Amino acid sequence: MTIKSISASEYLTKSPVTLSEDADLFEAIHVLLEKKLTGLTIVNANAEVVGVLSELDCLKAILDGSYYGEVGGKVREFMTKQVQTLENVDKMDVLEVARIMIDSKRRRIPVVENGQFKGQVSCRSILQAVKDFVGTHDASENCIYE
Repeated sequence: MTIKSISASEYLTKSPVTLSEDADLFEAIHVLLEKKLTGLTIVNANAEVVGVLSELDCLKAILDGSYYGEVGGKVREFMTKQVQTLENVDKMDVLEVARIMIDSKRRRIPVVENGQFKGQVSCRSILQAVKDFVGTHDASENCIYE
C-alpha cells in the first residue's frame, strides 16, 4: 500500500461547520473564533455552495467598513464567491487532492455531489491521512469542526 492508494473520500469531513449567506458578519466571526477555524463554507437553502468566508475576508470587511464608518452586514457581501469545488472525490487519492490544494492555494475545498454540498477536504485532513499512513491514528488529533 502506498500513500497514493489512500482515497481522499476516507478523509472527507462530512459535517463541517457551514453558514448561510444571510448570516451576519459578526455571527460568522463568532463561529470562526469559537470553533478555532480559519474559514467557512457558505451554502444556500438548497445546500449548494455559494461561497467561502475566510478570516482574511472578515478582516477586509472590518477594515473597509471602518473606513466608511459602517462595519458589518451580511456574509454574502464579504464572502469569496468564486469557489473551487471537487466532485468524484471517491475516485481521487489524497496526493491528488493535496496537489490541487497547493496549486490553488486553498486550505479547504468543498466537495459537491449533484450540485449539493457533501463535505470538504482540508489541509488538516490530508495531513491526518499521511500521518495515519506512517503511524498510528491518535484520536486526540481529530478536529470535529473542520
